[in-house]
Amino acid sequence: MHRRFLGSSGLEVSVLSLGTMNFGSSIFPGIGGVSFEPAKNQVDRALEAGINLFDTADFYSKGESETLLGQALGARRNEVVVATKVFGPMGLDSMHGGLSRRHIVEACEASLRRLGTDWIDLYQAHSWDDRVPVDETLRAFDDLIRAGKVRYIGSSNHTGWQLMKALATSDRLGGARYVSQQVQYSLAVRDFEHELLPCALDQGVGGLIWSPLAQGYLTGKYATPGADARLNKLGMVHVLDNQRNRAIVETLTAIADERGGGATPGRIAVAWLLRKPGVTSVLIGPRTDPQLEDNLAAAAIGLTDGEMERLDAVSAIPVPYPLSHQRTSGIKRNPPPPARVPYEPSSPEMRS
Repeated sequence: MHRRFLGSSGLEVSVLSLGTMNFGSSIFPGIGGVSFEPAKNQVDRALEAGINLFDTADFYSKGESETLLGQALGARRNEVVVATKVFGPMGLDSMHGGLSRRHIVEACEASLRRLGTDWIDLYQAHSWDDRVPVDETLRAFDDLIRAGKVRYIGSSNHTGWQLMKALATSDRLGGARYVSQQVQYSLAVRDFEHELLPCALDQGVGGLIWSPLAQGYLTGKYATPGADARLNKLGMVHVLDNQRNRAIVETLTAIADERGGGATPGRIAVAWLLRKPGVTSVLIGPRTDPQLEDNLAAAAIGLTDGEMERLDAVSAIPVPYPLSHQRTSGIKRNPPPPARVPYEPSSPEMRS
């Protein structure tokens, strides 16, 4: 599987990565419930396919996800990149959450124990914490790096100004910078492109993409009423089921049918992301083995420019102000980011 450097860092990660939010007890309907043996099977298969980045968070199943991932990796831990996150509440007291120095250090030590490792490759702020000075958060992260407990740091679910403030603060302090941002991005949710993407391209921040299938909606399975799927269990199908997203699924289905050879709407949706600028790795988070196999197959699909244009067009969203003004009145000085990047084959055999 092809690898890319994570932002401007020297860390190479696979273009697909395994997200483990489903490992451990269910925390929401339709999420979780993957016990040790199925989790180990997923990790084994991901490694076999060439995935080297495994993502979790302390908040996932209140630590169970980290524990199961550590156990499933076992002696192969040195072969992979382990990413986890800090922010979510890990206790009833308000001190056991957020991005204070106290909680970050406490949470890091707990994550290391659960993962059964001496270091975390990528430690991510799971959200922005408006109650804690960003200087405090970043100094705590930098201290963990200097102590050898963390190798790189990243952000998640930040706005454009929050990401840029964090990066500027790190520069001012002379400390470690975020090398990545974990963000929601898919054909159904393209807000990332407006503020976070330009910031990332300018500042050298890699994109780790969560919910690439819009919680399964883009697979087309919601066309079947009552399907055994996450959004149905959460009672939230209505959030995504609209005319625009139905048109996206129709286009994904049409392209998959035209390609044949086992192509599916889900594979096409992930392949679209792999050709978008600012995307380093797409997190897949399957609950079942068939879902995992379908996700893995996306790495071998190289969409044509024509297919990309069709998907870009059907999923287009309005450009917000002031970008809309800049791109109409000053387009020569403020061009939009590139629409796509060249296709990268997923294996050496395909490059020859």
